[in-house]
Amino acid sequence: MNQKLFDLDLAFTHTDHFACNEALDNGSKLLLTKADIWREDLIRWIQMIRSEKTWTCPTIVREASSISLGLQLTDDLTIRELNTRWRNKSEKTDVLSFPVLDEAVVVPTNQCVELGDIVVSVTTAQRQALEQNHGLVQEIRWLVSHGLLHLLGWDHPSQATLDEMMNCQEQLLRVGGNLQSGGDSLSKQL
Repeated sequence: MNQKLFDLDLAFTHTDHFACNEALDNGSKLLLTKADIWREDLIRWIQMIRSEKTWTCPTIVREASSISLGLQLTDDLTIRELNTRWRNKSEKTDVLSFPVLDEAVVVPTNQCVELGDIVVSVTTAQRQALEQNHGLVQEIRWLVSHGLLHLLGWDHPSQATLDEMMNCQEQLLRVGGNLQSGGDSLSKQL
């Protein structure tokens, strides 16, 4: 299949204290601090979503030559503040998505399509990785893929739609990347 390629403009931010955390392995530290790792994974994921005609993906994204999105890796305090401000839920969560895509807006194919922002709490991801008995890299990739699908219009109001979304995430995570989920490890000290 001859797929149209696209450029990805990624605004990546992280909290500096993750890079200094002695409890994290090198793969996790790279994932938490290097935009290029995320850029490559997100390009692969978006390309896969664009090529799967049965998956939810706005036409504007399927045809775009340039796509932009934000990814922020943060802590529980920051994600709780965002959740309170934007969703009126005064609680921490693992991932928030702030989609801005409006398919009704006509964007020329040479213009950048803005998807929105994904925010992940690394603190919560660490806890969830330990609870699920897998590594931090796997957990954060899972959360970012979930956030990406929300930016593209996926939702899960029912068990059936949640199952469909989770199946898509599993397929995305099987797509090769700089950091695969199987080889990472997180020290039991947090």
